[in-house]
Amino acid sequence: MAGVSEKDQYEQWLAQINQVCGSFAARPLAGEFVGELESSFANNLKLSTVTVGGVNLFRTRQEIKHSNDAWFYTVFQLDGKAVMEQDDRQIELETGDITLIDASRPCSFYWPAKARQVSLLLPRQILEQHFRFQEVSCAQKLSRDLPTVQLSHRLLQESMSNTGMSETESEAALEAIVCLLRPVLQQQESLPPRKERQFRNVLSLIDAHIQSETLRPEWVAAESGMSVRSLYRMFADKGLVVAQYIKNRRLDLCAQMLRTANGEEKLAGIGYAWGFADHSHFSTAFKQRFGISPGEYRKRYR
Repeated sequence: MAGVSEKDQYEQWLAQINQVCGSFAARPLAGEFVGELESSFANNLKLSTVTVGGVNLFRTRQEIKHSNDAWFYTVFQLDGKAVMEQDDRQIELETGDITLIDASRPCSFYWPAKARQVSLLLPRQILEQHFRFQEVSCAQKLSRDLPTVQLSHRLLQESMSNTGMSETESEAALEAIVCLLRPVLQQQESLPPRKERQFRNVLSLIDAHIQSETLRPEWVAAESGMSVRSLYRMFADKGLVVAQYIKNRRLDLCAQMLRTANGEEKLAGIGYAWGFADHSHFSTAFKQRFGISPGEYRKRYR
């Protein structure tokens, strides 16, 4: 950029990153700095194409506090190499590789030389629905040699060239990418078999009583024969918070009912059926999870 110093370019690029991708900090690396950012939005598809080199971009707890963490960054490496770090795991992406980074946890990206990649924002609630019994493996290198990775790249390219997609079409594209990557993103059971069975039994218990107003962590712990602290630790080992899990499970079932129930069914009645006694609380929680009100959701998906 003529007339603009490298320092100014660096600061302008970082400001763009913070505006489009969330709050990040950065530091220069040895070598020439390159920094370009293009963003595009096709309803539910939010994409950022980054051409970058000579910089380390990272998120600490400080940046996360000032940013929306309801996303995963699905990183598609287009050209060059990049080093990604999260959860004490470090990988090197090459052209054609993919990885997933959780926006709610610290991470770090290194580009020692010029490279290019696309970051697709993947809503947390979509992954939670698909990975209900498994942790999502972040900062895992999904090799370009894998057929599902190749198909995901093609689907991404097709989606990028069809910016006129409708809401439902763009959401279907997101769902398709998750379905393609799910087999290689699922971690092996990280808990011993006995604890894994116990965890699944707790989830079944929650589902069986999901419509009850008495469903609370204390009740779940008592019915499962464990302390509340042990219950919290079990969910924490899966990256979950038990009360949040219960609320999100109820909201997902509400959304399912909104898509299939008779249009005459009252919204308050649907919320009440799945454990939300207060309609205002139900409406607020639903909008936080899905980005729109229950009424708008029903109009869009029926």
